Amino acid sequence: MWAQAKYWLAALLQLIHDGITKIGLGSNFAWGLAIIILTLIVRAAMHPLTQKQMVSMQKMQKLQPMLKVLQEKYGDDKDALNRETMALYKENKVNPASGCLPLIIQLPIFILLYGVLYDLTKTEAFTNVTFLGVNLGGSVLTTVADALNLVDEAGVRIPNEQLGFVMVFFSSFTNLGLLFSNIGMWIFNFILLILIAFLTWYQQHISSAGNPQMAMMNWFMPLFLTFICFGLPGGVLLYWGISSLMGIIHQVRVSRRTSEEMKNKPTLFKEKPKTK
Repeated sequence: MWAQAKYWLAALLQLIHDGITKIGLGSNFAWGLAIIILTLIVRAAMHPLTQKQMVSMQKMQKLQPMLKVLQEKYGDDKDALNRETMALYKENKVNPASGCLPLIIQLPIFILLYGVLYDLTKTEAFTNVTFLGVNLGGSVLTTVADALNLVDEAGVRIPNEQLGFVMVFFSSFTNLGLLFSNIGMWIFNFILLILIAFLTWYQQHISSAGNPQMAMMNWFMPLFLTFICFGLPGGVLLYWGISSLMGIIHQVRVSRRTSEEMKNKPTLFKEKPKTK
């Protein structure tokens, strides 16, 4: 089943690519544009679930002051607190778990696309394919390794599978002259990686506005994902970046629609209420 899904995703990407080349665009540019179009297709298919996620997140933000009141009122009675919290969610038609569903569904697509692009890098048609300077088949690690011409003791190029972050980092640090003389080989993949880190931070920032408990997560997630992205092909980064950008635009639109509602927040108790 997984192999079939991978096959059909590759076939769809190839179909989009072939359609773009027929209108006169170059093969390299067509691959990048095909990934962007595939991203748009995935986002369109996910729109109903994403819309539900965004609305749920906005409602959860609106309910934060009410949840604070319940915590102050029933802090010593966990059963009552859980009961009243669930009643509040039910009254406002909020499902706290609904925000995770689109992410769970997108993860297999992300993994499939990684597998498809990884397989394409082994084909002659995808050798050194670039889109606006981004090497779609190479990661930041592999493009930096190419710029440094990393080889083993026998003078054989080190396979991509054996490249590690520490190895490439220290090799770059000790060969800065060679690294920057070949800056065009890796800089665009690196810039795309930084943009994704910023988009991740910004999306976390606007989604957790008013929630100080998420402040650390706002910084941890971008740094963690940036570390992971060092080894991802540029094509996957392109998909991720476009998808994140569309997610932010969607989130801002939903936020503006509900901004008036969120202004009507309840007044918190100045003192903890006395329970009977």
